Amino acid sequence: MSVIGATSLSGKRGGESRFALRRIRSSGMFWACCASTMAVITLLFLVAGYLFVLGLPGISWALFTQDATGDPEAPGGLRHAIVGTLVLIALSGVVGVPVGLLAGVYLSEYSREGRGVPARATRFVSDVLAGVPSIVTGILGYELLVVPMGHYNGWAGALALAFIMVPIVARTTEEMLRLVPDSFRAGSLALGATRSQTILRVVAPAATGSLVTGVMLAIARVAGETAPLLFTALGNRALTWDPSQPFPSLTKQVFDYVTGPYESQKRVGWAGILVLIAILLVLNVSVRIVAARAVRSRT
Repeated sequence: MSVIGATSLSGKRGGESRFALRRIRSSGMFWACCASTMAVITLLFLVAGYLFVLGLPGISWALFTQDATGDPEAPGGLRHAIVGTLVLIALSGVVGVPVGLLAGVYLSEYSREGRGVPARATRFVSDVLAGVPSIVTGILGYELLVVPMGHYNGWAGALALAFIMVPIVARTTEEMLRLVPDSFRAGSLALGATRSQTILRVVAPAATGSLVTGVMLAIARVAGETAPLLFTALGNRALTWDPSQPFPSLTKQVFDYVTGPYESQKRVGWAGILVLIAILLVLNVSVRIVAARAVRSRT
């Protein structure tokens, strides 16, 4: 009995020590995750604070009401560039978002198992295009759109941005739709709905928030691109609404100012970076509010 008792006690102590070791490991991983999170947040605040300090002196009413003057000592404002960026984002979204969403729906709903050459090819091409450097997209846009038209133009810039947007939207759409439980689809089909009706009225509404997030990621990606616009839209110091002409953009104007030798232009350029971040923030918040209201109205 003493041998049995000693064995039992030894096993109990061994189990307690293993449990304590697991608790230590769990606590260590928890605090490591917390430290990593704090590091990322701290880095974000440092970058935001640095941009805020450099850009705030250039913020003024004239920044939003005046166009570029061409005078290095009095560069004017960025109204033309802000409007141009918004127009380019809208034009690229009109092309890139529907194409990306439809491609993602095909990959998720009409090729559930990933079988067949079209599905594998689409998924492979999307992954490759998502990793293509933006300058390559700009060069392709120059050769395929600018050269045939004979001059730089906003249409070429918008299509180059849409080219970047499509694979991002397609892959995020596929992944988000796959997260919707199959029971939703089965229940809809069992009630007599067609597959298209199931996708439009059941699957897509269930993933609205996630789909909006994917679209916003794509918009945020293209809104900060400069290289494709250098080869396509080129830029313009005047406010224009005609995409068939060289078209202004905030990133291109910021690039010209910040890399230039004049302090007055650099000050306006840093302010333009703050404006660009603010535009992305407003777009993000606005779209999320609209998506949340749409989800609540369906429920």
